[in-house]
Amino acid sequence: MSAGDGPGTAEDHDHGGFSSNSAGNPPRSWNQTVPRAFFDRPVLTVAPALLGCVLAHETGDGLVAVEIAEVEAYCGESDPASHAFRGKTARNAVMFGEPGHAYVYFTYGMHFCVNLVCQPVGEATAVLLRAGRVIEGADLAAARRLAGTGGGAGGGGAGDGWAGRSGRVIAERELASGPARLCQALAIGRAQNGADVCDSGSPLRVFAPAGFAGLPPASIGRGPRVGVRHGAEADWRFWAVGEAAVSAYRPHVPRRRSPAGTTTETTGSVG
Repeated sequence: MSAGDGPGTAEDHDHGGFSSNSAGNPPRSWNQTVPRAFFDRPVLTVAPALLGCVLAHETGDGLVAVEIAEVEAYCGESDPASHAFRGKTARNAVMFGEPGHAYVYFTYGMHFCVNLVCQPVGEATAVLLRAGRVIEGADLAAARRLAGTGGGAGGGGAGDGWAGRSGRVIAERELASGPARLCQALAIGRAQNGADVCDSGSPLRVFAPAGFAGLPPASIGRGPRVGVRHGAEADWRFWAVGEAAVSAYRPHVPRRRSPAGTTTETTGSVG
């Protein structure tokens, strides 16, 4: 990725460019909403360009914002690892819609993951947000994470982490490390499926710092996607080099029979 591939460049300006928050919103360095034109590009261009952007979710409890540190691209019906590989269903319908919307799905019977839809309507490509660094609302994010792991939300920030009533401790780098943890920290679930992250009135939005044109190429790592069984050879995972929240690479491990005859499966972690 070159700096010119990032959001807010002169090339993108003709397609809308970034827009600043409306009056009354809190002044922040990341106060420019990413425009729809940013997502209406090839998914392999959008994915690395999202690194360094901010995903923020405003709820009744407050705001949590995460600087995106790790992503994976999924290339629609041509990609055997994509949910869209076998065509449109009720579950993946958002992927076939307008770019700049969140595709949220439930997995492993316990976790949510969030993707951002790319390219024109009907092409069903998306970027999975794998990890991020919490830059606002860390205490709220920690309380959600502790509650979600059964640790209780009674602890507070203490040095390098947060402790729950059960003694469970969450380090700062783990608050949104992994797609399930990211959704938990941001309180993203079924209700956010289809959310328009480019809409200035949406509680869930993607922002970027003023003048941001993407991370420099030397700061972006690239490799295979985590836990993918089909299409595992594609190096479509991108991450911010040196960022502590980036997850460890784990290849897919096929199902196997245990001695008792039960089936187990160990795949790449989703959180």
